[in-house]
Amino acid sequence: MSDPGREPASAADVTEDAFLGGRLRLRQPKRGHRAGHDAILLAAATPARPGQRVIEFGAGIGAASLAVASRTGDLDLVLVEIDSAVAALAQANSALNDLPAKVIVLDVAARPDEFAAAGLAPDSADIVLMNPPFNPASRFRSSPDKHSAHIAADDTLERWVHAARRVLKPGGVLTLIWRADGLAEVLAALARGFGSLAIMPVHSAPASSAIRILVRATKGGRAPMELFPALVLNNEAGTPTPEANAVLGGKMTLLPSKPG
Repeated sequence: MSDPGREPASAADVTEDAFLGGRLRLRQPKRGHRAGHDAILLAAATPARPGQRVIEFGAGIGAASLAVASRTGDLDLVLVEIDSAVAALAQANSALNDLPAKVIVLDVAARPDEFAAAGLAPDSADIVLMNPPFNPASRFRSSPDKHSAHIAADDTLERWVHAARRVLKPGGVLTLIWRADGLAEVLAALARGFGSLAIMPVHSAPASSAIRILVRATKGGRAPMELFPALVLNNEAGTPTPEANAVLGGKMTLLPSKPG
């Protein structure tokens, strides 16, 4: 995300890139935050079904939610993005891929009445997915055109999770991706109102520490937490693993739910 109110990017400032093995085409800015593996991993962990209302917070150009829609189809899809220029690209990407979506320019940390005025009433969503800014300002630097997409305030995660809890129906599902060393922050943010957690670490290589965690949580859930085997993106030679290729190609989902 970036500052709201910017003019839409010109064609010269935009690239069109292939995702999911070419099945999804996305236009995105040449500079600033660009969609990548995190969005597709998040999409693979999101268990949407046809007919459900799915809301993506901080949607950017729509990579994650449009990837979900390309797999699932027939969703009531809503993309929430603070940057008007990026939101315009998300709406264009929805049309480009023939995946209907409503794009709303709104701060995820906005007041409940602003959410309601935008059509995001409490207890109205089946699924919320999000990839919030997760790097603490004290430890990371970012260029100005990437700052708000990468750098988190102290209360960013708590506020985004609170907004998700408000718009989700009882039994609704939140999926998110976060940096792996922030697991304690995620568990603390989800402690109020969420349960039935499922967690998958993501490693860049077999011998490396986890770099990301994928988390699924259920509003009002009471099942024990599940810790899934890790997803490893590359083997010792630096080549993508078969599992990573399957996920990034849109051929494999993550965090499978238990039957029944």
